[in-house]
Amino acid sequence: MQPSRDISRLIEIMAALRQPETGCPWDVEQTFETIAPYTIEEAYEVSDAIHRGDPVDLCEELGDLLLQVVYHARMAEEDGTFAFPDVVEAVTTKMIRRHPHVFGNEEARSAGMVKGLWERIKSEEKRERAERRAAAGLQDKAPGLLDGVARALPALMEAEKLQKQASKVGFDWGKPGPVIAKIREELDELEAEIAASEGDATPGMEDELGDVLFAVANLARHLKLEPEKALAGTNRKFRRRFAAIEDAALDQGRDLNDMTLDEMEAEWQAAKLGEGKAREQV
Repeated sequence: MQPSRDISRLIEIMAALRQPETGCPWDVEQTFETIAPYTIEEAYEVSDAIHRGDPVDLCEELGDLLLQVVYHARMAEEDGTFAFPDVVEAVTTKMIRRHPHVFGNEEARSAGMVKGLWERIKSEEKRERAERRAAAGLQDKAPGLLDGVARALPALMEAEKLQKQASKVGFDWGKPGPVIAKIREELDELEAEIAASEGDATPGMEDELGDVLFAVANLARHLKLEPEKALAGTNRKFRRRFAAIEDAALDQGRDLNDMTLDEMEAEWQAAKLGEGKAREQV
């Protein structure tokens, strides 16, 4: 089998990998549940390539993400629920329907995006989705306010979206001040749990730590900042500064394990100072 620019070749490859007798044993034993973490990871790899401005990596990572779509569609086809063409038809139907000012008749195109049209289209889509789920034997209860927030999101992002939804009905603080006080309260409760744990990790400690993180995500929302983006920036900063420590150890002909914490901290502060000077020169 040869590589191709045609999507059908990728679908053929996945079908071959999933063949019970002749396929790849690892691919054959996978399920929706076991593949889902890889799907999320590949989406993050795409985001990382975009952030780094690396078009070569972006092309490869988009292929890896596309493979995930094909993988899930193949497993669904084996189950008899849907196949890759159904995925394509569903998304093309949605995009055409949601953009009548682009794909509609001359009257719709000339009218442009009419106010309220998006909400009406979404409402119609929800109704049709409910009908499809009912036909498939999937019964839905009346959706709650938070049901529209995906449970598979990264936890920090999910927290932000849950709080944003709850705020729509007034379940929210109006200012950052009370949120900061809440963070201090949650930190006090975490500290008390740590003191009571005698050095062992406990479910209560995990619960209190979660409360701290949830409150911090709430503060970010009140400051009109994205907590996921803020933490990603700090992660990148940590990588840079730790790399500076490694470079310093290499220049000195030393191993990191031989450096004291104070020595590593000194190199960290030097890297931090260098970043500050670089920002001042921009």
